[in-house]
Amino acid sequence: MIVLVAHGTRAPEGARVVEEIAARVRKEARMPVRVAYADVRGPDLTTVLDSVRGHRVVVVPAFLAAGYHVRTDIPRQIAASGHPHVVLTRPFGPAPELVEVMRDRLEWAGYRPGDPVVLAAAGSSDPRALAEVRSAAATLGRQLRTSVHVGYVATARPRIADAVALARGRGRRVAVASWLLAPGLFQRRVADSGAEVVAEPLGVHPGVVDLVLRRHHQALRQTAAA
Repeated sequence: MIVLVAHGTRAPEGARVVEEIAARVRKEARMPVRVAYADVRGPDLTTVLDSVRGHRVVVVPAFLAAGYHVRTDIPRQIAASGHPHVVLTRPFGPAPELVEVMRDRLEWAGYRPGDPVVLAAAGSSDPRALAEVRSAAATLGRQLRTSVHVGYVATARPRIADAVALARGRGRRVAVASWLLAPGLFQRRVADSGAEVVAEPLGVHPGVVDLVLRRHHQALRQTAAA
């Protein structure tokens, strides 16, 4: 069984995207897939693990950087469940496969070669998480053969609107790549950043589904080798 753990959002469209990703994984893997949330909405991971005590579970954090929730909150919720058979995988980010998804979204939004690019991320107080965001931006820059600025929606600096203004330079239009998983408040703030081109979040994309499956297979191989 796979449990996909997302951050959580009050936006119903964000929850629908997470559930749709889980449904696609369920269809591909032909096994049960449940959704849990680390914050904001339920069910939390402890509750889900309590309900599947008879199963071996692979927990996949659907986070694009390993901040507080990945390093502290999720392990604590697993421990609180007392579930005896849980394997926790690495989070989503900053997987190169997801950078390719981000590039797809950016190009679908209307990016043109020569447009200054800003990567919009949620932000974190953990410098390790911010380093992972910069790594994703560097990978996107190599794919597009251009420099990519970083802007944050919350917590960290520069904020997304400031990064867009900085990237604009001499009046050129700016394209923003969304390093967010699902729509919600943060994506709305990205859309209000003043950029001429704003990509959608990663969302329901074959690359996202494939990464969940890959994390699951890697966890099983590591468990078997241990």
